[in-house]
Amino acid sequence: MPKRQIILMADIIKSSQKNQKDLMEGFKKVVGSTSKKMPDAFLSPITITLGDEFQSVPSSLSDAILALYHIEESIIKNKQDFKLRYVLLEGEIDTPINQKIAYGMLGQGLTDARELLNSSKREGLRFHVDLSDGEATRALAHAFLVIQSIVDSWKLEKDYELIAQFLEHRDYKIVADSLGKTRSQIYKRSKTLMTEEYFSMKSLINYIVKNI
Repeated sequence: MPKRQIILMADIIKSSQKNQKDLMEGFKKVVGSTSKKMPDAFLSPITITLGDEFQSVPSSLSDAILALYHIEESIIKNKQDFKLRYVLLEGEIDTPINQKIAYGMLGQGLTDARELLNSSKREGLRFHVDLSDGEATRALAHAFLVIQSIVDSWKLEKDYELIAQFLEHRDYKIVADSLGKTRSQIYKRSKTLMTEEYFSMKSLINYIVKNI
């Protein structure tokens, strides 16, 4: 009997407009670092299926969210010039889970996730959630809309190096000392970049997931 699983898919936004060699190297680096960092978080590992897409079957919704965070933050820490569009969906997979590569599996859940990923290309949203719990789906969708608003306001050359420090240390005083900047200067930048709001939204999403 088919079992409902959490499915995580993503593709690169406007990939055809990027330098293909640099893009693929960066994409593989980010995906690879996530797989290495979270080896037990997937029933079927993150696998690049087409040049600019990946799919996976996380072990749980919580693991899927953590993987998504790691991917987004790895893009910033590695100063990659691309954005991903995600689908986080709960659906049925008919065939046995492929534990070595997220490929060759069949099921309505995978079909629905693929269709949602393709249809969402006409929208401006980067995070799409479809769970069996409708209220949780809506709550997570709203929370990720705020996350997107914050993250997409950060600029590669201007902000990523500083944001990477906040992701590592969070405390603006430690960040200022590590960069040799005044604490008041970094405090003001943290307010402009909304770093605390970003961490608050992560906490809110974690709370929602734990209470589903």
